[in-house]
Amino acid sequence: MARSVKHSIAILGATGSIGASALDVIARHPDRFGVVALSAQRRWQALLEPIRRFRPAFAALLDPRAARELADAVRRENLPTRVLQGEDGLCTIAALPEVDTVIAGIVGAAGLSPTLAAARAGKRILLANKETLVLGGRLFIEAVRASGATLLPIDSEHNAIFQCLPSTHGGNAAACGVRRILLTASGGPFRVTPLSELAQVTPEAACAHPKWRMGRKISVDSATMMNKGLEVIEAHWLFGAQADAIDVVIHPQSIVHSLVEYLDGSVLAQLGNPDMRTPIAQALAWPGRVDSGVAALDLARIGALEFAAPDVARFPCLALAYAALREGGTAPAVLNAANEVAVAAFLDGRIGFLDIAVACEGTLSRIAARPITSLDDALAADDEARSVALELLRSVHSHRLSA
Repeated sequence: MARSVKHSIAILGATGSIGASALDVIARHPDRFGVVALSAQRRWQALLEPIRRFRPAFAALLDPRAARELADAVRRENLPTRVLQGEDGLCTIAALPEVDTVIAGIVGAAGLSPTLAAARAGKRILLANKETLVLGGRLFIEAVRASGATLLPIDSEHNAIFQCLPSTHGGNAAACGVRRILLTASGGPFRVTPLSELAQVTPEAACAHPKWRMGRKISVDSATMMNKGLEVIEAHWLFGAQADAIDVVIHPQSIVHSLVEYLDGSVLAQLGNPDMRTPIAQALAWPGRVDSGVAALDLARIGALEFAAPDVARFPCLALAYAALREGGTAPAVLNAANEVAVAAFLDGRIGFLDIAVACEGTLSRIAARPITSLDDALAADDEARSVALELLRSVHSHRLSA
């Protein structure tokens, strides 16, 4: 165990599943962790409860109207919390001098700017926001290195890889004798569903993940395996691994969270019950360890662990992510934006489940990849891809209505 250090924490995305898990771990160790700031998008009522409990100095809401509602509630209850609003508010709490640790748990492109602000401020960043690396991987990693920030992944898969690498890996897995990284995937709710039935999949079925409790958008991404594809892109930036050195393996039990294969034939794996509190606790306490509240793993009860190669016909989004990574530049940002638009349309009932991959592929094919030299380049690609994807989806929706 490393020497106990009390960390002052800001949570970006405190009302989501990552935020809830982080707050649970933090509450178990008040001597180790203190909450300075919390943020959310617009759910001010949901944010008010942890404000009451942890009494942070700051809170921020992306939606200005929701921020005003929260500020009124904070005043009525005489809570010691200053409420900020908009993207500037989120960036402010991410770079507060009194904060040393930032948990980046915002879902979507909205998390890019505040997470980048934390990197530029040299914070200890517990990263769960995929889009930071998918949209602006090079920019973010360069900011981390320039400021001396500490980067600790808390996605279960990337945290598992982090634990299986030597502490001196420095973002260059190959230099540590790594042959390949293996990301595990549950296969989602449609792992064995007949392909002929996927066209009739409903949003409710797509959100019914067999192992993890997640938000609706990320649950759909798991069902299409776009989530795993984006994790491949993340792994490239986090660990310096090329696309050909990153494999995906289906593992329905979600007990082995990822593996690292070395040149000498050794394969190291990190195992645990499927509970986000484990990777969050590992990163919060790193290089030490603390109790996460997660039940002990009982391998005898589990009995067997299964592994299989992903079916590319069933999961075309996975192949699209590899293609975007190999193309580089703005291609991953284009793919991510198209996927966000398509998933939202699917959840609204405007397109079918299989149309998600069709829209993503169509958007990628229509927008040539360009280099990313600034945050504006990434955001411009994101905007363009959303416009193209929306146009494609209007055609899909019109076709569905006339069919």
